[in-house]
Amino acid sequence: MKDRIVIVTGAFGALGRVVADTLEAQGARVVRVDATTATPQFLLDRPEGGRAMPGIDLTDYAATQAMAARVVAREGAIDALVNIAGGFRWETVEAGDPATWDLMHALNLKTALHASKACLPHLLARDGARIVNVGAAAAAKAGGGMGAYAASKSAVLRLTEALAEETKERGLNVNAVLPGIIDTPANRADMPAADTSRWVTPQALADVVAFLLSDAARAITGVGIPVMGRL
Repeated sequence: MKDRIVIVTGAFGALGRVVADTLEAQGARVVRVDATTATPQFLLDRPEGGRAMPGIDLTDYAATQAMAARVVAREGAIDALVNIAGGFRWETVEAGDPATWDLMHALNLKTALHASKACLPHLLARDGARIVNVGAAAAAKAGGGMGAYAASKSAVLRLTEALAEETKERGLNVNAVLPGIIDTPANRADMPAADTSRWVTPQALADVVAFLLSDAARAITGVGIPVMGRL
């Protein structure tokens, strides 16, 4: 990963921060993109402000294109993209709001689509370029109350497969990770009685992402890799 320029979206969150830190520790120049308008203090204390880009609305394609152009102008290129930005809502079909399906589609699929499409010309100009999308195990089978979220994450997996097919002859590898429950403060608050020792830690998931970005994964493209912990 030495000096490779990697964009991580959703980089101010619990998973995004760990993924970005892991890649930086391996020598990458990580640009941390997030919709949050204020840069967290932990990044302000770092050289170059942690290469933070706050306030980026990835549901807006024009704004996403502008973000990619700014990265290239500042860093010179884009070698890899990790799409973590997204959201979650639990509600049943019977009692829920149909608008939630549009929201999940926008937060989970359109953010990944827009970032991938905006970065694509720059990625295809680089040797060994990579995209890793963060999907979910629910992409394979939705549980109760998970319909809108699972549908959007299933679409992320289909995006991964389609883009991998479209670019496999041009040197770009596109893959997804499909985590089970991630051990984050939000999930602990939502499920206080759960056995968290069985969950996937952000660091464990970050290690899989780092592998997929590395040359060791050069023969892997178009797949969704389950990262389930001990569930």
